[in-house]
Amino acid sequence: MNAFVVVARAGGFREGARLSGGSASALSEAVRRVEAQMGVRLMHRTTRSVALTEAGQGLLDRLAPALGEVESAVDAVNRYRDRPAGTLKLNVPLSAARLVLPAIVSPFLAAYPDVRLDVTVDESFVDVLAAGADAGIRYDERLEQDMIAVPIGPRVQRMAAAASPAYLAAHGQPAHPRDLIGHACLRGRFPSGNKPPWEFERDGETVVVDPGGPLVVGLGGAADLAVDAAIGGTGIVYLFEDWLAPHLRSGALVPVLEDWWPAFPGPYLYYPGRRLVPGPLKAFVAFVREHASS
Repeated sequence: MNAFVVVARAGGFREGARLSGGSASALSEAVRRVEAQMGVRLMHRTTRSVALTEAGQGLLDRLAPALGEVESAVDAVNRYRDRPAGTLKLNVPLSAARLVLPAIVSPFLAAYPDVRLDVTVDESFVDVLAAGADAGIRYDERLEQDMIAVPIGPRVQRMAAAASPAYLAAHGQPAHPRDLIGHACLRGRFPSGNKPPWEFERDGETVVVDPGGPLVVGLGGAADLAVDAAIGGTGIVYLFEDWLAPHLRSGALVPVLEDWWPAFPGPYLYYPGRRLVPGPLKAFVAFVREHASS
């Protein structure tokens, strides 16, 4: 039954296996057994995805809350242990995995050796529970309703534009954000296909530009390709300042329009407030709050 819920929420056996840490073949066999025992088809299968039948949707609607109660009951027993134990599943963007979690993960796991951390990197707007996670990290504009939000990581961050010395020597340093229209800009694209414009701010003035360029990369896993291309002299990259900081310090990249770099609030750890908080998540929240105040 749990395998059925995992596959139904994930929309496929491969994605269900990725989220649950199991195998697609094991999930497929488990769902087949459930259908055989019940004598009714629960899912329409294709080579790429699955779709619930009417019977399958009805089962999911009734079963998911029940399994949630089972998980809560098990966790309630775990609270009697001397220290939290179990798996904590987090769904985070790559920026958080790269810039926020490294300072937290090792000391947290050292403090709670019975907790196993399972981190999924996802750039899309995602329902934490539907994705099978206990909590997520997102920025304020992406927070969902009825969620508890806890500040995590730096409270103020900046976006930064940069290029290699060779590129700027050949093409010149932009004096104003609108000058970027005439430059080779290395763009990012969300999984939805949307390419976010570049925003700049100075003395209360905000300028938004939508420049073109020779390279577009998927925001997240391919962002380093844009950075490498910028270092190689291909064009101007626009990314988190902390992401570019090592290259700015080494001189491989040079700041572009630095006095226009916009600041924005840091990310939040968020989780549903309408259900019992699992022990590992409760420990993580307390650790994050303590880490932020230290």
